[in-house]
Amino acid sequence: MKVKELMTTSVTWVRPDTSLSEIAKYMKQENIGSLPVCTDRGEPVGIITDRDMVLRAMTEPGQEKTAQDIMTKNLVYANPEMNTHEASMLLAKHQVRRLPVVENSKLVGMLAMADIARKPIYVDEAGDALNAISKPSTIN
Repeated sequence: MKVKELMTTSVTWVRPDTSLSEIAKYMKQENIGSLPVCTDRGEPVGIITDRDMVLRAMTEPGQEKTAQDIMTKNLVYANPEMNTHEASMLLAKHQVRRLPVVENSKLVGMLAMADIARKPIYVDEAGDALNAISKPSTIN
């Protein structure tokens, strides 16, 4: 099965200059734990998670920060034609739970581990990915 068959296509994203208070409002409103950070042309430049907000913003008090101040810049992403096994391997290798889906340098969707796990034929893959994701990371 291809990523495009499982991904969410209506994705909220923010610009690099979006304040963290606005990002928190979007996350609460959409009930999501991450937001891609894109240019005005929809080109992804990073991702910000609720965990990033806590670990990178809340532990460093000071002036209001923006997405570009705390986002993860080395973006790991899938493409719509990638098969779900390859996407599961990316999730596990990079210890992430969500992958932006990018086509022709534009954000076209998001794929979450939960999207894969909802398909009965991929439950084992999702479990294997979750096991790998849950191991302690050496990444800061």
